[in-house]
Amino acid sequence: MAGPETLASLGDIMQLAYVPSDFDAAVKHWTEVMGAGPFFLLPNMSLPGGRYRGAPSDPVFTMALGYWGDMQIELIRPENDAPSIYRGDYAVGEGLHHVCVLVDSIAEARARCAKLGAEIIFEAPVGDAGGVIYADPGTGPGTLVELLEPQAGTRELFAMMRDAAKGWDGREPLRSLG
Repeated sequence: MAGPETLASLGDIMQLAYVPSDFDAAVKHWTEVMGAGPFFLLPNMSLPGGRYRGAPSDPVFTMALGYWGDMQIELIRPENDAPSIYRGDYAVGEGLHHVCVLVDSIAEARARCAKLGAEIIFEAPVGDAGGVIYADPGTGPGTLVELLEPQAGTRELFAMMRDAAKGWDGREPLRSLG
């Protein structure tokens, strides 16, 4: 990619993510006020093999994913007290929690973090071939960057969600997958 080597130059920012204090109210706001959706609910997710600041951690969380135009909106509700980016210093409440960049190589993302001095706060394998890193680029809580090397099928799942948003009539604002 042209331009300076930054975390975001690894790929396009495709998601804005929030950890709201009232998950249901956030879904209502994004669907009824902002016109995003529908949202797809993924309850009780975990990332086995995760590490928070270098120590093993297995946070459990529920997320809802929906589209606002071409931008994915992620709403997250922590479900356990495991050390994670959703609790403590990085649980920002109502503001933007992180942005997500899809990357082709988690190894390249790790190297870029090291080069830029971005602290890796959380990392985990994703499926058989993917991985995720949440990095603090040095500007403090609330501005994390998620670098996601998606597992097989993730891009297609996101495309299905984006397609569901096209011409969405407001019915069934929160949907289950499966």
